[in-house]
Amino acid sequence: MSPLDAFWHIANLFLPAWAVAALLACAVKLLWRRDLAALTWRRLALWGAAGGSVAVIAALVITGHDGKMIGYGLMLAGISLAQWLLMIRR
Repeated sequence: MSPLDAFWHIANLFLPAWAVAALLACAVKLLWRRDLAALTWRRLALWGAAGGSVAVIAALVITGHDGKMIGYGLMLAGISLAQWLLMIRR
């Protein structure tokens, strides 16, 4: 595997977590606009992406494969948990 192939393989592993984290940050900022005025969209998205990335790695370690439904469930839980913690800590 070439370095470019390895880069794309790893990027595609984490892309669903990063995309869902960005979309969820947009939705959270739209739904709770006044309550979350102090939190930036970038902070919500970065924390969600970090939580989703950790969950994707955990799912890969637990199941041994990428793309299983339990992995996507863990990814959503990791993203949601990170953003929820930011919302209650504000």
